[in-house]
Amino acid sequence: MTFFPQLIAGTIVHHKEMLPQFEHNETFKPHSLNFALGLTLFSIGIFKKVVFADNAAVFATPVFNAADAGSSVTFIEAWLGTSAYTLQLYFDFSGYTDMALGLAMLFGIRLPDNFDSPYKSVSIVEFWRRWHITLSRFLRDYLYIALGGNRKGKTRRYTNLMATMVLGGIWHGAGWNFMMWGFLHGSYLVINHWWSATRRRLLTASVGKLETAAYWALTMLAVMVSWVFFRAETTEGALHMLNTMVHIDLSSPLQSSLINSKRAIAVCGALFIVAIFCPNSGQVIRFVESRLTQPKVGFQWVTYIPAAISSVGFIVSVGLIGQLSEFLYFNF
Repeated sequence: MTFFPQLIAGTIVHHKEMLPQFEHNETFKPHSLNFALGLTLFSIGIFKKVVFADNAAVFATPVFNAADAGSSVTFIEAWLGTSAYTLQLYFDFSGYTDMALGLAMLFGIRLPDNFDSPYKSVSIVEFWRRWHITLSRFLRDYLYIALGGNRKGKTRRYTNLMATMVLGGIWHGAGWNFMMWGFLHGSYLVINHWWSATRRRLLTASVGKLETAAYWALTMLAVMVSWVFFRAETTEGALHMLNTMVHIDLSSPLQSSLINSKRAIAVCGALFIVAIFCPNSGQVIRFVESRLTQPKVGFQWVTYIPAAISSVGFIVSVGLIGQLSEFLYFNF
């Protein structure tokens, strides 16, 4: 409880992952590898927060504030605002997690990974294996399995899934929007499991590239729709956003009174590329660790590239910190 790097928002750590590390004297001895990995991961995290998440928030906040206030939001504004929040939340929370894991490494403690490129998922089941991994594990172990899991037939399994996700929504906050967010993801999981079983029964062909692409697009759409309820402060605001998003109006002007639409498209496009095609923090750290722990044979530039990039990222991030900007998950 007093190990501050893993409080307040996560990761959610089981005592069996922590206490054995505290029992080893080697944990409390300074180690250059831990400092190298910890500082690299912390630098990645603060860059995600300050450069990526806070720049996405510039476009998400005005749109959702307008929707909550009952003001008119255009089709393009609604989609850009939702896209921006989808990216803001990911980079904000995964950035916080990276900083927490990096700080823990400075003390010689390894905390479990909490994100594994969730927006690369091609199903909701896979999404929850990649998004807030420690929360997914907590919900599975202490709610889903405790309720019976999949041991008592399909109907009971689907009921347990729905109950687990609705309770998971309420865990984030006692409000209708969070409950609706949990209900949507519970519904998604039920449909996902039903479709997987049905497809195996009806089709023998393996999943091709086109089908995989369709699954990814559908998964992203479902996730983005659910984030509307997660972000909006009022149920009316969330419904207004969704109603605008489904009423296709390509004739609506690209210029917006709320945000700079062209800049929003450029920023969101760039951040989606980073989230989907670039290696995640865990992959970077594992690469760095593998390079630092292998026998040195001459001078290898590739070993120092991550250090140089993370150093520049840290300097840029600190230089851009100009006002109070809290982490989103501190609200839940």
